[in-house]
Formats: sequence, structure tokens, C-alpha cells
Amino acid sequence: MLSRVADSIYWMARYIERAENVARYVDVALQSSLDGQKNPGSQWMPLVAAAGDRGMFLEKYGEAMASREGGDAVMRFLAFDQEYPNSIVSCVTKARENARQVRGSLALEAWEHLNKFYHFLISAEARRRAVESPHDFFSEIRTASYLFEGIVESTMSRGEEWNFMKLGRALERADQTSRILDVKYFILLPTPSDVGSVVDDLLWAALLHSVSGYEMFRRRHGRILPEKVVDFLVLDREFPRAVLFCLERAEECLLNLSGTPMGSFRNNAEKQVSRLRANLAYTNVEEVISQGLHEFLDNLQNGLNQVGEGIFETFFALETQSQFQFQQ
Repeated sequence: MLSRVADSIYWMARYIERAENVARYVDVALQSSLDGQKNPGSQWMPLVAAAGDRGMFLEKYGEAMASREGGDAVMRFLAFDQEYPNSIVSCVTKARENARQVRGSLALEAWEHLNKFYHFLISAEARRRAVESPHDFFSEIRTASYLFEGIVESTMSRGEEWNFMKLGRALERADQTSRILDVKYFILLPTPSDVGSVVDDLLWAALLHSVSGYEMFRRRHGRILPEKVVDFLVLDREFPRAVLFCLERAEECLLNLSGTPMGSFRNNAEKQVSRLRANLAYTNVEEVISQGLHEFLDNLQNGLNQVGEGIFETFFALETQSQFQFQQ
């Protein structure tokens, strides 16, 4: 399998997952702003902060955030701003371009759906629907992502392409869950000493809804408590958007690709993901809280970045270097 094909499949999966997550976060913030909270605007800036692009947003929309149009500005930025690389339209555009480069690895139905998804997002109809019925619009984005994932699940052979697809999706999910938890938790409980204080259940419910985990959490833990939310979203082995669950799936994919036995490693990517997964597997929520959740999640995101670098070095860098040398 050519490394450029693997690279395109890997990033196609990551971009689709990223677009879906952005749509989910915006929709949940929109619903929260309609719940009669004292400061509805407080739901919007954390979304930009979670993406790590607060500076770029304020440079373009700073004045709007000072007005009542702040929510609309965030929605435009996260959904339709083609200059912003992590907007929904930018992510789907890049996912489509990567898919176009590997057409032979995808079923016709998958390509047609992604192509239709892209053309809808760049249309005037999409912007009109986002203004008239934003909840329905963002729900449609999520549904389109789910449908693409379902088509791939039903049509792709379980070979190397499949493992790179799952690998990209798993790492993106882990990264997005850690980011939204970091921002939300840091705002609600800025210091470890605040853990256990009375917190508005609506805000924590919104956090769980933002990762589609509200119902599963209530089945598992019942009452919403901050430390239980952290445990569920970071250390749960059964919830598909929990960080540990995603890392276990990523490790499985890497071992499948190389044929490495479980418990060992043959390359830097396997070493990094196995180390990060083991660190989470052998910790508990009390240890996480005691060291400070923000600090823990910051280290976790650095670990995820190292996993991504390891994957690039192991699978994608060789051909990139060869192409560069050829051009020289």
C-alpha cells in the first residue's frame, strides 16, 4: 500500500470526524443558549477556545462578540469560514480532496455521499438553512457524517485501508473529547479545590450532550457529578468517544497494520500509542483530579500529538521525503 494512499485515507477520516464534532459542539451550545441561562454568551467562546483558534476568531469577529450577534459570529466562523482551516466546510472540503485521491479504495456510494455532502455545504441553501433553522442544519451535518461512516463500515474490506480509516477516526475522537472536556471543565471548576462544589446540572449535561454521551452516562452513573463525568469521558473502556476507548482502538489498528503482537512494539507510532494507552489504563479519576485536570489533559494532548508524529514518521514521511528529493 502506497504511503500517500494511507495518508489520504487517514486524514479523510480525521477531517470527517472533526467536522462532525464541530457540528455537535455548536448545536449543543445553541441549545444551551436557549435554556434560559443567566449568561448565554458564555457557551460560545469555549467552542473557539476548544479548537485552539481564539486569536484568529477575535481578529476576524472581535467586534461581533461584544454585541448580541456573538453566537451568530461563532457559528459563521466554525461552520462556513473557508479561511479557517477547522471550520466544517474546510474540513469536509479537505476530506473530499483526500477521498478524490484514493477513489479506488472507496466504494462508489461512499464517494457519492461525500461529494454530495460537500456540494451542499458550499451552497447558498446551506447558509439559508443554518440561519432559519440552525438546530436542524447542524443535526443534518451530524447525520451526513454518521451516514458516511455507516457506508464505509458496510462496504470497505477489512484490510490496510480499513485500519488507517479507523486509526484516524479514533485519534481524532480522542483529541476532540479531551479538548472539549478541558475547556468546559476548566471554566466550570478552575481549581482542584472547587471539585465537589454545587454546579449547574444543565452545564454538565450540555458537556455530555456535546459528545453524545448523556444517556450512556446516566445509565452508568446516574447522578451527574464532575468527577464521574471526567471518569466517563477519559477512562471508560466501553463508551466509544472516551479517550481510553479510542486509544485502545488506535493501538489495535497499528498492531494490525504491522502484525506486532500485543504488548510489544516495532516502531515509534506503536511505542507512543501503547505508552499513552497504558498510562490511562493504570490511572484512576482520583489521581487525575489530584494533579489538576487541566494539567492532565494538557499532557494528554501532548501525548496525542506525539502519537500523530509517530504515525507520520512511520507510515507517511518516507514517501514525502522521496518526493521532496525528487523535486530537488
